[in-house]
Amino acid sequence: MTDLIQKINAEFETFKTESGSLIEKGIKAAGPRARKSTLELEKLLKEFRKVSIASTKE
Repeated sequence: MTDLIQKINAEFETFKTESGSLIEKGIKAAGPRARKSTLELEKLLKEFRKVSIASTKE
C-alpha cells in the first residue's frame, strides 16, 4: 500500500505542476497533460479504495 500512496502523491504533484503551468503561465500544452494526470489519479485512487477495503476486512 505504501508504494501505491507514493504513486498517488507523485501523480498529484504532476497534476499540480501541469495545471499550474496552464493557469499561471498560459501554456496550453499543459492542459492535456493535466487531464491525462487526472485520469491516472482516478485509476490509482480506485486501486487504493480496493486495497484499503480489502485490508480492513482481514
